[in-house]
Amino acid sequence: MVQRVTYRRRNGYNTRSNRVKIIKTPGGNLRYLHIKKAAGRPKCGECGIALAGIPTLRPRELATVSRPTKTVQRAYGGSLCANCVKDRVVRAFLIEEQKIVKTVLKETSK
Repeated sequence: MVQRVTYRRRNGYNTRSNRVKIIKTPGGNLRYLHIKKAAGRPKCGECGIALAGIPTLRPRELATVSRPTKTVQRAYGGSLCANCVKDRVVRAFLIEEQKIVKTVLKETSK
């Protein structure tokens, strides 16, 4: 006796959202187990590396998770990595220092 497995969801095509795996139930029947799409790691907006401390979830699952789990307690916490934030802070500091040096040079030349 050969058991046949049929029925996917309404969409009959072999798309990424319609992937299935055949499993055997405890009763001995073969069923389709619908496989969810794998979630992509959140990436840094500047350099593109994966962000540490932020869960890898599908968009709908991410919407149900609390805010503290979605971010890191830092400026640009959920969107930039620590190195990029550090570079921005250093760059801003050096630009301010340059402005001060320019004003001092103008005053000394007068």
